[in-house]
Amino acid sequence: MGSLRDRARRPRRPGGPGRRGEPGTRARILDAAEELFARDGYEATPTAEIARLADVPKGLVFHYFPRKIDVLVALVDERTLVEESPEGESVPGDAAGALSRLARRLPIRASPAMRRILFREADTHGSVRARLGHLNGEIIRRARFALELALPGARGGAARLEVAAVTFAAVLLHQENLCQLTGHHIDPDAVAELIVHALA
Repeated sequence: MGSLRDRARRPRRPGGPGRRGEPGTRARILDAAEELFARDGYEATPTAEIARLADVPKGLVFHYFPRKIDVLVALVDERTLVEESPEGESVPGDAAGALSRLARRLPIRASPAMRRILFREADTHGSVRARLGHLNGEIIRRARFALELALPGARGGAARLEVAAVTFAAVLLHQENLCQLTGHHIDPDAVAELIVHALA
């Protein structure tokens, strides 16, 4: 912790210093938690460090979030959104193109930091796991619809299309996780073409 003089010189985050109950104080706490959880992980981040980075008393963190897990739940609930899409995105006869577009734009709205948090904390926290499960289900639904529309006579029928959609979702989520860890990218066009070729 710096001296009071050092803290006074530290640039304030948008929203002002934050008195109890002031709008913006809660957001600053979440901003700090998002940065720290993404960098160090949930378990390695003490509540005192969240308070320090947010520039609020530790007690004020507990005023808004009685337990540290409540901070993580609020981040997941408020700062990630799985976007549901109208079926019209798919184009008849263009299964590989539809899958490629889906691969390039995962239906999740979240900052890079929140994406790291989602994949890092999924094994240990139910709310994070539920959000990723929702994302997985939405990818499967979109992929299955695109394949059904483009390949109505595919070998093996609906069961085979379901397996293809589930496989595609698994590859995309694995790629997202791998990218967060190593920066490695899988070519989404190649994956889409491989799946469509197997079904044709």
